[in-house]
Parts: sequence; C-alpha cells; structure tokens
Amino acid sequence: MNKWKALRRFSAVIVTIAVVLTGCGGGDKAAGDGTNGGKASGGSGKQETVEFWVNWGGDFKKDYQKYVIDEFEKKFPDIKVKMTYVEGTDKLLTSIAGGNPPDVAQLDRFMVGSWAAKGSLEDLTPLVERDGINKDDYYPAVWSEANYENKVFAMPWGTDARALYYNKTLMKEAGLDPNKPPKTITELDQMAEKIFKKGSNGKYERVGYIPWMNQGFFYTQAWNWGGKFEDNGELTPNDPQNVKALEWMVGYAKKYDIANLSSFSNAMGQTGLNPFWTGKVGFIIDGNWILNDLAKAKPQFEWGVTPMPPADGYQPTTWSGGFSYVIPKGAKQKEAAWELIKFIAGYEGTLLWAKRPNAGNDITAMPKVNEELKMNENPNLKVFLDLMPTAKFRPVTPVGQKLWDEALRVQDLAINGKGEPKALLDEVKRNVDNELAKISKP
Repeated sequence: MNKWKALRRFSAVIVTIAVVLTGCGGGDKAAGDGTNGGKASGGSGKQETVEFWVNWGGDFKKDYQKYVIDEFEKKFPDIKVKMTYVEGTDKLLTSIAGGNPPDVAQLDRFMVGSWAAKGSLEDLTPLVERDGINKDDYYPAVWSEANYENKVFAMPWGTDARALYYNKTLMKEAGLDPNKPPKTITELDQMAEKIFKKGSNGKYERVGYIPWMNQGFFYTQAWNWGGKFEDNGELTPNDPQNVKALEWMVGYAKKYDIANLSSFSNAMGQTGLNPFWTGKVGFIIDGNWILNDLAKAKPQFEWGVTPMPPADGYQPTTWSGGFSYVIPKGAKQKEAAWELIKFIAGYEGTLLWAKRPNAGNDITAMPKVNEELKMNENPNLKVFLDLMPTAKFRPVTPVGQKLWDEALRVQDLAINGKGEPKALLDEVKRNVDNELAKISKP
C-alpha cells in the first residue's frame, strides 16, 4: 500500500481507532513488550466493543485486522475491536469538538504539532514516563516529530525516507559511468545536462533531472543545500541556504524552459506510471515506497539508488514523514487507549505489521524491527535505512500546514518566473510569523 505518494498526502490522512478496555496495569514496562499489567487481559467476563475508525478501507482494513488487531484481541480477550472506514479528518475534529471522540486515532505526524497546539490531543508524557517508554527505540526524527513543546503527544508508527534513483542505461548512453552516480549537486547538474534530449518537435524525449519532480520539491532541496526551516524555535523559511536552493531550482526552469519541462511532466502523468519507471528520466528524488511499484512497472533498463546529492561542502541527508497514534482530547478510556497504543506502536505490534506477507519496502519507525527483518539485506532499501538515523523532519509547529503550503506556493511562483526567490521566501517568513501571532493571542 502506497500511503505517502502524493505531495500533499501528509496533511490529508487520518486513521481513527477507538478502543475501550476495562483497565490498564502500571509497571515500568517498555512499549510493545507484550505485558499488560495483569488487568486488561485478565478475562473479567465483561467484553467491551471498541470502535476503530480507519481512513483506509479495502486491503488495509482487512490486513490490519488480521495481522495486528486479531493479535491484540487475543492478548485482551475482554475487548472486541470493530473497525469502520472513515475518510479524512473532519469527522474526527467534529467528534472532539462535540466531546465524543474515539479513544485512539492514527494521525499524520506532520499534524501533531498543530493539533496539540489547539488542544485536540491528550498529553501522553505522564504515561510515557510511567511505563518507561524509551525514545531511543525509535528513530530520532520520528520521535521528535511526535513531540510538541517538550511533551509527547503521539507514538510514532511507520516512516519513510527519500533518496536519488538513477537510470544506469541512460547514463551509459550519455557517455557516463553507470556505476558512479552523482555525489554532489554539481556532479548531478553536469550529468543531467548530458542526458537531456529533445525530439524533432522540440519537446523533450527524455530529461536528465527536474528538481521539483516527485519528492524533489523545495523542502527537500533546501535540506540538500544545507538549509533549515527552524532554528531555536524560530521558523526560518528564508534561511540563506534555502534561498540558494530555490535559486538553483529556478536555474533549471530557465535553462531547460519551464514550459517544455511542464509538458514533459504532464506527458509522464498520463502514462499512469511513476516517471522514473518510464525509462525517460535520468535522475529523480523519490521515496522508498516506489520500490513497491517494481512488480507493476517491470522496467526494461538498469537502475540504482543512492543518497541525494548535497551541495558542495555538505553531507548527504534525507527527510522522513509518516504516521502516529494519538489519544484525542476528551477520550473516555484514556488508560485503555494507552494500552492499545503501547501494543500497536510498540515493538510487538510494529513487528506484526512489518512482517505481513505484502509489507513490501515499508520502513518502520523502530530500528530494531527493521534490523530483525533484515531489511538492510535489500541493497536498495539499505540506502534509505542508512540515512534514517540523521533524517530531517518538518518543523513541529502550530503553523506546519501553513509553512508547507507556502513553500509549495512560492516554489511554483519562482520556477514560473513570477518572483525572486529571496523576496518570495521573505514573504513566507512574514506570513507564517503573522499566523503564529494570531494563534498565540488569548
């Protein structure tokens, strides 16, 4: 299942899980260690029905029931979980406002900061501290993204990373060494230039690289240029290196003609395939999840994966997104909800989901699970896994969505020649600061 494919998917998906248990044992137990304190699964004879809202139906709903929820119910025989497909976030917000929320919800980690800031989530810090949850069981980025103002508001579940896919066949045709992918942006620019090729109609038959294609949008390129979006609590969309990144992207739009590049991208979209798998793109930044498309794409060319090339003088990096489990504000069964979260977001539940037959190339939020399943034995997946310990993440802020939308807006304006990068990013800075000021007012 491809959960994070579209650019704007990060803010659009909520999976809601409601669970009612009879109680929860304390004890200093790590997340997902299979213990329950001797109360919730003790078989009191009174079975509770738990409503479990999910944003994904079909195979996800069926598989999650089979591989995770059924196992949870075996450990907690007093609980029956009923899953219901509920799309989007509106119903969840309405239920919270009405004082009748589910007990657990799955939430894009990107949204945790804004939801916590407006009081929509329960603070999990006391429960995390009480039960000895170890943040080191999770990748630093995914744990940090689940925290807001030094408090834990979510438990991480699932993650992803980005890297550079390269077409060895096109490299060879362009006179390049297919076994030496670019290690810096300078090298990437030089190699990409040799791969661009126009047909007799003046349109591109193939392209070397389009910086904003797929996962190569402004956020990604800013980090590749050593930029940052937050510094000691202050949002910094106009960081000098961010400006350089956007200027570089504009350079491609000018050099290779934005209209012609857009025409090529539109043509790729009509194929129904990821552009890279068409064999007409030399280099592209994308996530580990597109490895799952291989069976369908059946590419007739040689290819590889390598870390995203950084600007000269900087180290390769990646950035990660993903989902989490939260307890909505006002949940009736807080202790029971926490017991469920400990299972499904902890080691045991994470492992159950990760080792399902159709898991593909999904990366979990827990290094130990990834190691146990020997994911790094897949050389392509290993590229992503090796980058995860130092992965970047989008700022956890009440205006995270605003910053995201603004970044995409000015990227589009800049590459289409409708504004200078520095002026546009200064405008983004003013807009997000103004939005923050509104939120902070009593």
